[in-house]
Amino acid sequence: MNFNSPQINLYVDNLEKSKGFYQNLGFAQTFVAEIDGKPVHYELILDGFKLGIASKESAKEIHGLNPGQNMGCEIAVWTEDTDSAIQYLIENGATMLSHPHNFLNDLRSGWVQDPDGNPIQIVCKRKK
Repeated sequence: MNFNSPQINLYVDNLEKSKGFYQNLGFAQTFVAEIDGKPVHYELILDGFKLGIASKESAKEIHGLNPGQNMGCEIAVWTEDTDSAIQYLIENGATMLSHPHNFLNDLRSGWVQDPDGNPIQIVCKRKK
């Protein structure tokens, strides 16, 4: 048995709002699934990482799933300046979870939530 092409899928309340949020992070749309002419799932890519976003409504109606808010995982995105990146994300719809702070010997990190409450870690190597 061979497994390949892994990705993370997030279930969201507002598909278009979430797509715009992740495009503001630099993700580019690579695929859209439509049912009756209505988008129900997008795939986006950033630096080789594929992220799927699907409407909670379609997950319930099409697949019989009942997705809820999940804080058991996060998306981590590296940047050159954690503080500036988090400020940018807050200005574009994110909610602060953890203010930027130094940790380990050389990292600076903070957390925000996307519009559906999914945590995103923003991290950079501190300049010495």
